[in-house]
Amino acid sequence: MKTKWLFILSAIGLLGACYLAYFATITRAAQKPLFNPAASPYDDGIYAEGIVEGVQTSGENINIYPEVPGTVKQLFVAEGQIVKKNDPLVLIDDSVQRATAEQQLAQAQAAHALLEELKAEPRQETLAITTAQVHAAEASLKTASDALEKEQAAYNVDQGSISKDALDGAVNTHALAEMNLEVAQRQNDLSRAGAWKYDIDNQQKQYTALIKSYASSEALLHKYLLRAPQDGVVLSVNTIAGSFVSSQGTYDTYTQGADPIISLGSVGERLNVRCYVDEILVSHLPPTGQIKARMTIRGTTTEVPLTFDRIQPFISPKIELSNQRQERVDVRVLPIIFQFERPQNVPLYPGELVDVYIGH
Repeated sequence: MKTKWLFILSAIGLLGACYLAYFATITRAAQKPLFNPAASPYDDGIYAEGIVEGVQTSGENINIYPEVPGTVKQLFVAEGQIVKKNDPLVLIDDSVQRATAEQQLAQAQAAHALLEELKAEPRQETLAITTAQVHAAEASLKTASDALEKEQAAYNVDQGSISKDALDGAVNTHALAEMNLEVAQRQNDLSRAGAWKYDIDNQQKQYTALIKSYASSEALLHKYLLRAPQDGVVLSVNTIAGSFVSSQGTYDTYTQGADPIISLGSVGERLNVRCYVDEILVSHLPPTGQIKARMTIRGTTTEVPLTFDRIQPFISPKIELSNQRQERVDVRVLPIIFQFERPQNVPLYPGELVDVYIGH
């Protein structure tokens, strides 16, 4: 019985092997490629990778970083939105800075009030008091003078009528009354003179210093609201309400690096493409007046003519490298910027890699 099943299983295995051998020998026709690989249109062309970006007179797309750290409170724009210059983009929580500015404004206002008080001196109420004190001192002096005169006259008629001590006391009382009157008159003159010039100057400087502190805080307060530096289109928004941002930008959990919180590009049908030519090939570039170039969009057969715009005259590390010392390969490139019209019916976005051939 077991031998019978062995023969049956062997037969099934043999049939399966024949079946697989038959289908393995079948030659399948190669699939037609979706597009033809890009080829240089120039006999002596130079190949370079390019990155599409918005049209800028200098630099690249506008990357916006906050000057102050804080938590994003509100976003005013979305990706793809067209903005005008000075339109609000992002509001960072400014509650602490706003309170600081308000406190410094109150201090400046208090200092200004004290300065105006010094300039307004003397107060009429103060003058009324010092004038009354002068009159009181004059009356006291008159009383002391009358008493002294009487005692002096009596002493001159009969030295035994009053004691020498009483006469000396009257003399001293008269002298003290004279001094009190002089003090009252000087106090009255001081009050009429108003605040001292040096006190006014010192208070003026304190007020000026507080106003400048407030102006500095107010200027810093405006930096919590980020505005569009020029007309453009929002290419990317890399933060949300509640996220922390700093002058380094915002943390990207995918790249584990820092990104600008917003990137702006130009508005219009024209775009830039920034090419990176290997430094070894820089000497083979034609003169700037004779540079021609064409761009191929990857994954399509679309070729776009390019117009030379400018050369960024600085050799820098290739963007694929982080320029860190542990990298043994140091490829350096020369950026060349071209412009082109956005092709019809072909989606093309800033940041996209394209193939560029440069010739003359």
